[in-house]
Formats: sequence, C-alpha cells, structure tokens
Amino acid sequence: MPQRFIFDSSILDSVVGGHSAIDIPKLNIHSLEAASSFLLSYGFDLTREEDVEKLWYYHRRALVLMLEKLGFQEAELPEVFRDYKQLGDIRQLLIYASSQNPDEQNLQRWACAIIRCMHVFVHAENDLFSSFAEEIQSQILTPFQDCILHDGNTHRTFLKSPADHLDPIELLGFEVKPFKTSSSTVIKLLAKPDALAMKIFDKLGVRFVTRNLFDTFQVVRFLIKEDVISFPHIMPDQSSNNLYPVSLFMKVCDDLSHRLDTLDEKSIQEAFDLKLQEEGDNVKFLRKENFFSGEDYRFIKFISRKLIHIKPQGGKEAFSFFYPFEVQIMDHAAHERILSGPSEHQAYKERQRTAARKRLFPDPS
Repeated sequence: MPQRFIFDSSILDSVVGGHSAIDIPKLNIHSLEAASSFLLSYGFDLTREEDVEKLWYYHRRALVLMLEKLGFQEAELPEVFRDYKQLGDIRQLLIYASSQNPDEQNLQRWACAIIRCMHVFVHAENDLFSSFAEEIQSQILTPFQDCILHDGNTHRTFLKSPADHLDPIELLGFEVKPFKTSSSTVIKLLAKPDALAMKIFDKLGVRFVTRNLFDTFQVVRFLIKEDVISFPHIMPDQSSNNLYPVSLFMKVCDDLSHRLDTLDEKSIQEAFDLKLQEEGDNVKFLRKENFFSGEDYRFIKFISRKLIHIKPQGGKEAFSFFYPFEVQIMDHAAHERILSGPSEHQAYKERQRTAARKRLFPDPS
C-alpha cells in the first residue's frame, strides 16, 4: 500500500474524531529519537535536567496513585516500571507503550496505563492554581468569610450583611470545601472520559447548610445582593438544582405574598411541599448529569468565576485572570440524608475508582 494512504486511525480519532488521547490503545514511537521529539512537542525538553526530573516525578506520582489510591497490587506492576534504574531512560516507557511484540503485551498495557496517569497529572498540576494558590483562595473566599457571623453566646451561625442591608439568615453550617488534591482530580478525570483538567471547576468551593428550603433561596439572593458573587460570571451549563424548581418556587412565593395569615416557618414549608405534590410527575429539576452521584444528593450548586488580580513583586506588571469556584447550598433535610448514609460518599468514590481503573486498562479490542 502506498505510504500516502497510511494513517494512524487512533491519532485521527483523537485529533478530529472527538476521542480522548487517553483512550488510544497503543502509541507509535519506536526509537529514542522519536520519543525525544514527541516529548519536546508535548512540552518537555530532555536536554534540560529539570524537565527530565519532572517526568520522573510524574512517573512516581502515577505509580503511587495506581498502587495506593486505585488498589492495584505491587506484584501486578512489572518490575521494570517499579525500578527507575531498570527502566533507565524515561523514553523507554513510550517505546514499551508502542510495542507490537506479543510477548510484551502485558508490558505494553502497563506502560500505557502509567502514561495515562502521568498525562493527567501533568494537566492537573500545571494550572494557575499551582502558581497562585494563596492569592486565588484569599480573593475568592474572603468575601464569603466576611459575611459569616458566629455568635459565641448562642453558638449559632448567621449569614449577615456587613452593612446590614438584609436580615441575617441563620445557618446550620458553613464550610470551605477541602481543596481538591491533584490525586482526586486525576481519578475524576480518568473516571469521566469527557472531563478535561481545564474543566475541573470545583477545586475550590463553599457549602451552606440552611434550616429549611426557603432559606436556601434566601442565601442565593443574599450572595447576589451583597455582591459576594457576580451573577454574570456564573457558568450556566454547570448549574444544578434538584432541591426545588425555580419556576415552582416563584409561584409559591407569589401565592404567599398575597396571603394575610401568619406565615411561620412550618406553614411556608407546607406551601412548598403542597405545590410540589400538585405538580407530581410534571416537576422538572435542573440536574447536571453525574453518573457517580447518588440520587439522594439534593442541593443547589453553581459555578461562578472570580477575576483574580495578581501584583508580582519586583515591579513587574500586574495581571488578572478568571478562576472558577463552586457554591453548594442545601437545606437541613437534604444534609441529614447525606449524613444518615455515610457509605454513600464512599460508594461515590468507589464508583469513580472502578471507572478509573477500567479506563487505565480498557478491554483489548
């Protein structure tokens, strides 16, 4: 067959077929020179000692993830990949991943699995957060924290306007979500074929737990009115709300605004419950599909972005960039459902781990 008609279908599928490079079953690199050229294009210059060290660093991270987080056994991992002295040259990993020798099938599959992990680590650990974590966290979280009031006498927590523009909202909980580590990010990226490191928007976030359903929407209103968040920066395709539909919420609020009887917390909740029952199967929630989340995980969630301003030392010119963060709001009942099933979060993580393991070692075609 003339060379002009020979194409690598896996590469074409990755470039213009909409498939991830992670899912390529085999590389096509058969010499150290070709490996060097590939890595240079990828972003690592092997003539630079620091780049070589970085590659070995990502190699170590990949092995730790596979053995300690994903549950692979050390005995399964070929010794040549466990001992960097045996491998000798990091480029050999690419050559093993390209092997067409039937006797090296196991080595080829493990080499590809390690490279898949390394690839995701490279993307997960080379974003703006890795360089400006302190500034990003401070500029995003401070406006929230400035509105949280802890009453030392009553041991109650409130969302309170610094300028007293709005009535305080009692909270049952406020927490800054633990920063998502690169390991958990890598597992998430491996588990979801359509996910990209630049689309991981929940590395940083906050969670509010309110006393009741009505207060969850009051929190949303508060955050907007007090300019804690800027609603034009919200990413609409990332929003979820399986707590209560906005359209129904507005209808109930309109009905309640015309009632003359005393509206205590119980009667307000009953009005919302009744409207939901009346709608029955016609109720439509906004839920961003997530195979790994349990059905009982009910909340309001949205992703916003903050324009981060960096002022480098040494008289260098200041610059800015947007960085995303997540806001979760749930009522007491929803939060209790999470707490009453401690195994649910573990099950969520296990589903992710299973999907990640399978993606590292796809069924041979």
